[in-house]
Amino acid sequence: MVFIRAEAFEPPFRTIRININFKNKEMSEPYVHIKTENGIATIEFFHPAHNSLPGDLLAKLANTITEAGNNDEVKVIILKSGGDRTFCAGASFTELININDAETGKIFFSGFANVINAMRKCPKFIIGRIQGKTVGGGVGVASATDFCMATKFAAIKLSELNVGIGPFVVGPAVERKLGLSGMSQIAIDANSFYEAEWARQKGLYNQVFDTLEALDEAVQKFAENLCNYNPEAMKEMKKVFWSGTEDWDELLAERAIISGRLVLSDFTKETLKRFE
Repeated sequence: MVFIRAEAFEPPFRTIRININFKNKEMSEPYVHIKTENGIATIEFFHPAHNSLPGDLLAKLANTITEAGNNDEVKVIILKSGGDRTFCAGASFTELININDAETGKIFFSGFANVINAMRKCPKFIIGRIQGKTVGGGVGVASATDFCMATKFAAIKLSELNVGIGPFVVGPAVERKLGLSGMSQIAIDANSFYEAEWARQKGLYNQVFDTLEALDEAVQKFAENLCNYNPEAMKEMKKVFWSGTEDWDELLAERAIISGRLVLSDFTKETLKRFE
């Protein structure tokens, strides 16, 4: 129970009682967790701001993916986020607003680049579990999974153009799954969410389910089945699937510089003022 004095509002002065149901502390503090069981490493990230990811959380996520990939006990990885409404709302808007120089901008936009590259280099298959809407950098993360499963509520949007930049860093990963036409469509139509079925037809999602329960059951069953396969065969298959992306360390770094420069433009600074 929380007590709030009403003096600041209007007379007569009185005490009002408001019932507030606090969430479990686990669901109010940002985290990146990993749990390994029977060869399956489940990596889960969470942030109370719709699973948007600040730089420190992105760095931890990239490191956790790399460590799981190097762990001989791990045969397959499931990547998921906490909560049930949003998979990932992209980068931290608070950090974006506070960028005031090119170097800080490059570091900021390199966060998702590092996660995507960690997923690309990981020798284990990564199964994406996308339970809800995903925006901006979150679309890039979903695109960097090797097999992506979602609910029908998992609409996608590339909103970067709305604030005067563009999906430069995540673009290569999104284009790899959606093709240039699909990526261009959602990048230009930056105000629109595209439904999960559209994303499935374009190749981002491999399967779409009506409920979260059905998604979780399918993800777990699929991961367990992959554990029965030859790890060396899966490792070599992943190399083949990601062939042609060997230059992404340099490419995504260059893209981060572009975004870091654009975020300092007068247009973007004026646009961001509306969100302060």
